[in-house]
Amino acid sequence: MKHITRLLLLGSALIFAAATPLHSQDNSSPNAEMTEEDMAQMKEYMEFINSISWVTEGKGQLGTRAEIHVPEGYRFTGSAGTIKLMEFYGNLTNGQELGYLSPMEMDWFAVFEFEDIGYVKDDDKDKLDADEILASLREGQKQANEQLSSRGMPTLNVIGWHTPPFYNTSTKNLEWAIKLSTSDGGEILNYKTKILGRRGAMDVVLVCSEEQLATVVPEYQKLLTGFSYNESEKYSSFTKGDKIAEYGLVGLIAGGGLLVAAKSGLLAKLWKPIAIGLVAIGAFFKRIFKGKNSDSI
Repeated sequence: MKHITRLLLLGSALIFAAATPLHSQDNSSPNAEMTEEDMAQMKEYMEFINSISWVTEGKGQLGTRAEIHVPEGYRFTGSAGTIKLMEFYGNLTNGQELGYLSPMEMDWFAVFEFEDIGYVKDDDKDKLDADEILASLREGQKQANEQLSSRGMPTLNVIGWHTPPFYNTSTKNLEWAIKLSTSDGGEILNYKTKILGRRGAMDVVLVCSEEQLATVVPEYQKLLTGFSYNESEKYSSFTKGDKIAEYGLVGLIAGGGLLVAAKSGLLAKLWKPIAIGLVAIGAFFKRIFKGKNSDSI
């Protein structure tokens, strides 16, 4: 989409031109590098954002299976809004996206999607061999790259772990972060969380710049403590006769990781030009509307 591509390139230019973190740029002129066309596109973008149905406090419904608490200072939209957002940004969608959560200024975001694969046994929780899983991810990415190439998208190379996979037995959360490079010279970070449930796993993808990660991940993990499955969907509600997933925790990462993301279009959300562009646009909003109530953006 030409108009959003221009916005993203503008955002990227601001990022690369900055010598200090975005939050320290508040004293700069917000219009210094923006033409009338840029301003018109920014207005169009803001009108689009305002057209989305947002929850800014309370509970955000993730389909019929779960919900997430939305604290003050954050915004959430459900399935329809998430799909609209991803398509507006030029991303592929599969219609299964359930929710989008971000700070009000939208300088990072998380997308929720449920994988209806059945009850995932965690018997292999002590067998998460990071080296073996990484080798599987690299092999799987070769197949995913064929799909990306056929769509005219940059292919991806798995560099290695940013955060090796780990499993929290009390929350039933499986997390990991992979560093990748793109065929067009960029680098991205794919931070994923799988929250196990009775009938599958909630897949959560966090999109931010690597520079933000140290501060955003603790904030993101705190937000996920507000996630809850409906009583009948909880992992503990498993009943004999329920569908059992064909693979365990290792399979969720190696077999259902990057390749599944490529099929669903989630990797498109993680390309550096998009992620960095969104970060910059969020910073623009912060500067342009400094002093205004965040609900106005």
